[in-house]
Amino acid sequence: MDTENNHKNKPTDKPNIKDGQEEKVSPKKIKRQATQEQLDHPLHGVKLAGILESLVEHYGWKYLADEVNILCFKINPTMKVSLKFLRKFKWAREHVEDIYMDMLEDGVVPKRKD
Repeated sequence: MDTENNHKNKPTDKPNIKDGQEEKVSPKKIKRQATQEQLDHPLHGVKLAGILESLVEHYGWKYLADEVNILCFKINPTMKVSLKFLRKFKWAREHVEDIYMDMLEDGVVPKRKD
């Protein structure tokens, strides 16, 4: 078996150059790098489920129902239904994120699951 031919088919990080022209790379293959501003944002890397769990643990469902007027916080609240609603409606997610940011500003450190 010719091992040299097997290595020729592997993709490389270098752009392919054919006849003096670079081959165009599709936009989907280009990885975006986060800016320093995005990296410094308190919500960077925090999942919505983690935000909601921290809020429920610290404040409870009653407080969330009073602050964000949605039925999934008021009537038989569950994580699954609440997350589904928050992912669907941006305005509700923004309210919950604001409450989380206020909680962080008050010095409350959310517990991390390991």
